[in-house]
Amino acid sequence: MAEARVEGEVAAAVSAVWEMLRDFGGLARWNSGMECSCDGSDVGAVREIKMGGAVIKERLEALDDTARSFSYSIVEGPIPVTGYLATVKLDDLGNGRTKVLWTSRFEPQGMPEADTVKLMESIYNGGIKSLNRTLAT
Repeated sequence: MAEARVEGEVAAAVSAVWEMLRDFGGLARWNSGMECSCDGSDVGAVREIKMGGAVIKERLEALDDTARSFSYSIVEGPIPVTGYLATVKLDDLGNGRTKVLWTSRFEPQGMPEADTVKLMESIYNGGIKSLNRTLAT
């Protein structure tokens, strides 16, 4: 089982970052270049993400407002993994700054493990940069 892990910082209050991330179907609000639709907002909801010609379906597996964290799996799409489960957790750093920890576990499929981990980490880093562009104060 491979693991990817990225820690980053968003220059915004944890409440503002959580408001964005908690909306599982609202990915396009903060991550430009994506279209997103979702069949709900509770655990079990499935979002469909369109990026160019690619379509990825992800399911919300866990949501914890107190811990400001959520987990999701990939149920369909071109990402070269199986058994994918990611977790995003926020921590308040004070002074209007938020730590984002984005981790995942998966089995690479058709790509070397190191390349697949780099791909996932680049996606997570891109997400954190998008949050900063959208929310930075």
